[in-house]
Order: sequence, then C-alpha cells, then structure tokens
Amino acid sequence: MSTTRKQVVLLALSLLLVFSGSALAHWGQTAGGSIDVRHVEIDTENGGTIDGYLYVPEGVSADDPAPGVLAIHGYINSKETQSSFAIEYARRGYVVLAIDQPGHGYSDPPAFANGWGGPPALEYLSEHELVDEENIGLEGHSMGGWAVVSAAAEHPDSYESAVLVGSSTGSQGAPEGNETFPRNLGVVFADYDEFHWLMWETGTAPATSGSEKLQSVFGTDEAIEDETVYGSIEDGTARALFTPTTTHPGAHHTPAAVSDAVSWTQMTLDGADEDPGDHIWYWKEIGTAIALLGGFLFLFPAGSVLARPELFGDATRTQPDPITEHDRGWTVAALLTALLPVLLYYPTMLLGSLAMPVTAVTPQGETNGIVLWALANAVVIAALFGLWHRNTDRSLFDERYGLDVGDGAATIARSLAIAIGTVGGLYVLLWIVDTLFMTDFRAWILGLKLMSALHARIFVTYLPAFLAFFLALEVLLHGRLRTPETTQSLPRAIATNAAVLTGGFAVLLVVQYGVLFTTGALAIPITALQTIIAFQFLALLPVIAAVSTYFFHRTGRIWTGAFVNALLITWLIVASQAIHYPF
Repeated sequence: MSTTRKQVVLLALSLLLVFSGSALAHWGQTAGGSIDVRHVEIDTENGGTIDGYLYVPEGVSADDPAPGVLAIHGYINSKETQSSFAIEYARRGYVVLAIDQPGHGYSDPPAFANGWGGPPALEYLSEHELVDEENIGLEGHSMGGWAVVSAAAEHPDSYESAVLVGSSTGSQGAPEGNETFPRNLGVVFADYDEFHWLMWETGTAPATSGSEKLQSVFGTDEAIEDETVYGSIEDGTARALFTPTTTHPGAHHTPAAVSDAVSWTQMTLDGADEDPGDHIWYWKEIGTAIALLGGFLFLFPAGSVLARPELFGDATRTQPDPITEHDRGWTVAALLTALLPVLLYYPTMLLGSLAMPVTAVTPQGETNGIVLWALANAVVIAALFGLWHRNTDRSLFDERYGLDVGDGAATIARSLAIAIGTVGGLYVLLWIVDTLFMTDFRAWILGLKLMSALHARIFVTYLPAFLAFFLALEVLLHGRLRTPETTQSLPRAIATNAAVLTGGFAVLLVVQYGVLFTTGALAIPITALQTIIAFQFLALLPVIAAVSTYFFHRTGRIWTGAFVNALLITWLIVASQAIHYPF
C-alpha cells in the first residue's frame, strides 16, 4: 500500500472512530432520545456564573414536574464525570442538574467559591418549573460531596435526601454532620478509597465502618453494618453505608457504586421504583473513549499531509542516521529515562503550589505542579545529555540529533505551522462533535475538552514551559536513544519509546495499588491525589511517544513533534484543571 493511500485509510478510520463513538455517546447520554440534555448557566452572588447540564426526562413539563437531583463532580473533574449518575437518575424520571464546580470546566473561577457551587445550584434546581420542589435529592462525588453538604446547610428545606460518593461531612471546611444532618444520608464509600484518611479519618479504607466520625453521623458507637438502614426515612434521620469494591475515581465509573447511589435516592424520594442495577450509562463512556482514540489517531494523517515537502519545504527532510547503538550505554540511558521522571514526580507535584504560587500568570494549582515536574525533567535531561555529548567531538547541531534548524527561523516557523494546523484540525473536529452531539473526547478521568476564552489565555502562559520539556524530551528520544533498529522501523521506534516513557509510571502505580489492595491504604497515603493524576500520565505518555516518534520520522527534526505535543498537552491539561485565581 502506498504512503498516500495509508494516510487516506488512517484519516478515514480516525474520522469513523470520532463520529461513530460520539454518536454512540450521544445515544447513551440521551438514553436513546428519551432524555433532553440542555445547557444552563446559573448566576452566583459574586457576579459569576456556574455552567451545567439539565437532564430532562421525556414527558416532564411545568404542568407535570418531576423529582429533582443535583449531581456534583469532584476536584479537577467536570460535569461530564457525573454522566453515570445523571443518566441513570434521568432514565428513572428525575430532572438532573449536573454542574461544573466554580473554577472547573466552564464555570467562573475561583475554585472552592460559593460553597463549591452547591448552594446556588440547589437554589436554581428547587426553583425550576420542571422540578417538584418538595422532592429533591443531592448527590456528590468527592469534593462534590462537600458541595452538596454545603447546599443542604444553606438551604435545609430544599432537599429530602443526600448521597455522598467517596465523600464526607466536616472535611476541608464542609459543614459537620450529625445524626440528623444531612437529612436521609447515604454514604457510598469504596473498599479501596484512596482518601479514607481525609474523608472519614481512618488508617485504611476497609476500616470506614469503624470510623468514629462516621459513627457520630449515624448516631451509633458500634461498627456500621453495610447496606443497613439506620434511623427513619420518614423523620429524615435515615442513614446507610454502601462499600462497593472499587477505588475513589472508580466510584463514578462502577456499576455497583452507581446502583448504590440510585437505590438510596429511590428509597428516600417519591417517584421511580425501577431496578437500580439496570444501566446504560457505560455506552456513553465507551463512545467518548472511542472518539478520544479517533481524535488522537487523527493527528497522524493530518500531520502527514501538512508535513509534505511541497507545502512547508525545509521543515521536512530525510530522517538522519542514528548516533547510538543498542548497547549497555543505551540501556543505562533508557533506565534513567524511565525512572528519573517518577523519582521527580511526587516531590515536584507536592511542592508545585509552593514553588509556583497561584497568580494571574500561574492560576492553576495542579498545573503548577505538573509544570514544575516538566521543568525539572527538562533540566535533568539537558544535564545528562550535556555530559554524554561532552565526551564526543560532535557539534550540538549535528543533524543526527535533530536539533539543526535548516533555514533558521523559517524552518522553525514552518514546523510550528505544521503543528498548529495538526492540533488546530483536532480542535475543529472536537468543536464539530460538541456542536452535533454535546459530548467531548473522554476516557474515565482523562478528558479532552474545548477551551473557554479564559482557558485560551491561561494556555498561552503555560505553553512555553511545556514546550521546553518536549524539546528536551525530543533530543533525548531521538538524539540519545535512537538506534539503527528504531530508525529503520517506525512501529518499533514507537513501541520502544512508549515503553521507556511509561515503564516507570506503570511500576509506580503497580506498587501503590498493590499495597492499597493488600493493606487498604496506599504505600504513601498523602499522595492520593497525585497518584490518581498519574493514571493520566500513564495514558498520555504513549500518545506523546507516538506523536514525537512519528513526526521525527516524518520530518527528520525534533521541532514539529515537540510543537505538536506542547500544543496538545497544554490544551488538554489547562482545559481540565481547576482555576484557583479569582479573575
């Protein structure tokens, strides 16, 4: 098959995956057309807005209102991660409001404002003409649980029951709970929840039933029995604990956890009595995952077309010969490449908010940690590469490193143009999907979303740091680790680079979760958030390796691959992280 025909086939396949996956996601999100998903905006007291989706079941009207449910996501997530709950509630006749917390998604910053968004969202839902104001339930995952507890405290007469999924009362400033507040409380807390120490103050997740804090909310001093109702639903003092076998992020993507939440809401609100275990939400998740795969795949044929010599001339050349061999030196360099990023990961992520405080220029706390990690890696790579290069008689701009600039600024500009066209094409593709299907590209906690105007501004400020990292990474992969074998075979090169980049993080997660599943706690419990974020690294690093390797083979230099990765990853991170600065 000719190269051109391969590109056409790959482009067709990527588009097929994007649109078929998005159509499937739309079918799942609307339950085959029986749910009308509407975009809403909620005004807040400080003059900002909260973005949300309103899921309206078929047949609901102002003359025939339905029970309502407020569903709120956790930290550095968005309303889309509540789809599993929202879809299943709406299928059972509830009008569901799923919001972006302040500073998340498309809601105005800063994060944590307005009671994490809970009180204004509940006020909006309880006053909506489609909702029975006497029949409203609350559901929140992780930090979203603190939002619904805050909503319950501020509007005590506007709800009938609440479900905390992987969450708690009285944490991080959320109102304290007791045996009467919140009203009719269900707690869904996973057997392997990484935040057991923060939420219910236990040494291990399986010890939750013996938590003194939880027992005080249940009105007992004995271990709480799973799936047993304490108190009275009629009096509003009912409590129940559910412990699905999953993890903290798994609690919003596990049938057992969704069933537990739906079951409790059905028990405590008037209305639906359908089987809580009958689900279709996972089709939406499968669809967005297929679309995400198609979106990443789209980068390669799109970039290949733009990298044709007749379009951008000197930006593309024949791939140069390698410098290194697959010998002991290569093995040492590969091991350092796999291990050093992991060794730097926790220190830089945990110190990120201190070393890079939240400002108008650096407004995202977790992104600051990732940036510090990226810059630390860039410095280490430059130092190690410099030591290796120093023992040679080569020029730093030896074409075999891929660092040469050809026609100078013109070559860099053309390489950047290829990257902008490639990533811009993916952005347009996502915009079309959002317009047609009201979905994004997403797999579990990894999501590629359109940027707001504020995201675009933040994107520009973080882009240089990520570009520095990817330039250093390109030199490492293609100047130090590229062998004759990986030069001759693109599939082998992609597989080798992906294994080198992801190996360390794979080991990290195996160790952390091996200990968690064995003992009930992570090996380093305080790193729970960073450990969950590491799952996204594990998913993205193979994509980064593939993009980097493909464009080096296609253009013969490091520039285009570094630009594509910097644009793509900065976009993905900025659009999905919380904004902490009060713009």
